[in-house]
Amino acid sequence: MAKQEPVELSEYERQRQENIAQRDKLLKQLALDASSAGLGPGQKPKPARSANAHRKKPAVKKIKEEILPRRTSSRIAGIEADSEVAKRKAEEEYVAVQEAAKVKRQRVSGPLDLSEVQVAGKGWDKNENFLVDVVSRGANPYERTFGDEEIKETTDKELRALREKMSGLELYDGFEPNRIKITPERIYSLGFHPVAEKPLVFAGDKLGNLGLFDASQSSNSVKKEAIKSEDQDEEDEEEDDPDPNITSFHLHTRTISSFQFSPHNPSHLYTSSYDSSLRLLDLTASSSTEIYAPTDTSLDEPISGVEMDPHSPHLLYFSRLDGHVGRVDTRAAADTVEVFELSEKKIGGFSLNPSVPHFIATASLDRTMRIWDLRKLSGKRGGPQLPALCGEHESRLSVSHAAFNAAGQVATASYDDTVKIHTFEGMSGWEAGRELGEQEMKPSSVVRHNNQTGRWVTILRAQWQLRPQDNVHRFCIGNMNRFVDIYTSKGEQLAQLGGDGITAVPAVAQFHPTNDWVAAGTASGKLCLWM
Repeated sequence: MAKQEPVELSEYERQRQENIAQRDKLLKQLALDASSAGLGPGQKPKPARSANAHRKKPAVKKIKEEILPRRTSSRIAGIEADSEVAKRKAEEEYVAVQEAAKVKRQRVSGPLDLSEVQVAGKGWDKNENFLVDVVSRGANPYERTFGDEEIKETTDKELRALREKMSGLELYDGFEPNRIKITPERIYSLGFHPVAEKPLVFAGDKLGNLGLFDASQSSNSVKKEAIKSEDQDEEDEEEDDPDPNITSFHLHTRTISSFQFSPHNPSHLYTSSYDSSLRLLDLTASSSTEIYAPTDTSLDEPISGVEMDPHSPHLLYFSRLDGHVGRVDTRAAADTVEVFELSEKKIGGFSLNPSVPHFIATASLDRTMRIWDLRKLSGKRGGPQLPALCGEHESRLSVSHAAFNAAGQVATASYDDTVKIHTFEGMSGWEAGRELGEQEMKPSSVVRHNNQTGRWVTILRAQWQLRPQDNVHRFCIGNMNRFVDIYTSKGEQLAQLGGDGITAVPAVAQFHPTNDWVAAGTASGKLCLWM
């Protein structure tokens, strides 16, 4: 093998090597000088070990215990020690213990009932447990839980006739639901104008817009109107399927949480909003005026609901998200409003008893539904006052809304996936401040209902029909499977309204006050209507 000749270094490389050597020599000299002067780093002294210092104990070797037979007394059994009978008995006991242990380890192939295999904790009930609202949260779009089969199986003639009547309501066919965009944004409040001759639907959305839709129109009528219009362009003339005529107004700067038509003047519409104000929309005068707002404009007091006293045309009630309920006389100055703190947490909804409006029901984030009597106030006049608490019922999770009907029943929807109906009889004869016992506050009916709306769907609320023509009280509530459910005051389901073209959850559902018309709004501002 030929010897490899050394490679001659260039002038640059030779100079670089010399610089490196000089630097290393200098660093070594500096280190020696520092060490001789006592400036160099020294070894850290090891800390003295305490006599009580914890010493790591050697791991204890685990010995697998052998399963032994249960000891019995051979003397009592009359068996001589060290006899063949004693040995045979011991062997039989050992084999029995081994077989029992083998059975315990054997896999179980059949179905298991949790109530039978529970080993600790509170007794298990498959209908009432802490997992019910978790495992049932998932929505199954278009999967019916009530239909023709349930109607056919109904033995009560009156109930069956009512179910057939309500299930016979048909989806409005003037326009497809996904084309009736009544508001620009997500619907939070919805209702019918009380007029019975024509279905007029109003809806409030997230940004403070109020939409109006006349359901007496159809695509053909809208097309004829467009043809007659003189200021249309050629493109409009050729349009075969025009959009519905919808009018919307920007009345508030934030969410319209609720509205109500005056029972004394159907052209007056009162609206409440998260912008802390109440407004009156006069449909005749085509104007909207502010009825109430905090005198300090910097205060943020979102209003969650509004109702008018059916016996007094000037008395207005409202609830706030901070747990307060207020009373406003529209004839008095704005600073004369009465405010009662009825909860330390959010009040999501409240309702006056239509027959005896001095009784009020509140639903709160603190998981309670409470009944109050406004005839009896405690506290000093001119200072904070509180109406008399008649009673309360606590649910397992927060209560979203409470609604009175004219018969003195309250329907609540809560996040424990139930709709509860509380029946209070003879309220008109109650003395002021009457206290109700726990048994009287218990619901008369409880309906299982998926109320897990999540972040993007408006909270589900049970809403009664105000004055049903057949005197059968019923309420409607949105269904997460994209239906609207209708129930009686006894919790009996009457119908599950649906139809083609419903592409989102019709969460905000409402009855017409007298006619069997049902409207519902979605998070995309679309309207569904059954008549």
